[in-house]
Amino acid sequence: MKLDFTRWLPAIATNPRRKTALSVAGVTALAGLALGPSAIAAPLTSGPHEGAVAAIDKATGRSGTVESEPTSGGRSDQPDTGKPTRAKLIPYGAQGAQSRIPLDDAQRGNAKTIIEVAKKTGVGERGAVIGIATALQESKLYNLGHLGAYNDHDSQGLFQQRPSTGWGSVEQITDPEYSSTVFFEALKRVNGWREMPLTNAAQTVQVSAYPFHYAQWEEQSADIVSQLW
Repeated sequence: MKLDFTRWLPAIATNPRRKTALSVAGVTALAGLALGPSAIAAPLTSGPHEGAVAAIDKATGRSGTVESEPTSGGRSDQPDTGKPTRAKLIPYGAQGAQSRIPLDDAQRGNAKTIIEVAKKTGVGERGAVIGIATALQESKLYNLGHLGAYNDHDSQGLFQQRPSTGWGSVEQITDPEYSSTVFFEALKRVNGWREMPLTNAAQTVQVSAYPFHYAQWEEQSADIVSQLW
């Protein structure tokens, strides 16, 4: 996504591969759901506001309760558990102020898909952290369909990839497994990505107008990978 993520306007649309994408179609409570200009540059440290939660609940049929994920508190490096070590997850330290949001089942499910694809594509634990941090910035780990007037060009899916720039068809980029795969394959073509700060690696793939915003999700992404690997 070439604009900062300011949209919590989902309604259900299902693609031919039966992956659920969230789009603006069918949602009637649109007014006031986008964050104001003053919020764009600020780190997001909480979940969507009340009106946006209601729209998400209407779209997904959920009860409206969003539970916070357990966090490691910076102590996820436990070698005897089989979990990835902190040194692998954040080898160079997190850059700048960090943000966190609570995750619901849909977001955690998408995170699990990103992690499984990271394993399949060989980018490992560090790649998974980069992938999840990117998706947190681009879509807050929701598989977004087209958001109408709120859409950034034709960007869709977890990584806000664009069919017009060669990432794949709409059906493909709103398939979490496909979108994760093409993200990681692009990451693997970035020379020296494993030695880069997270935000540099993500930005080289995404070419965002806000290149430093990926960095704020490194700690939460590392915790998610530690928990779900």
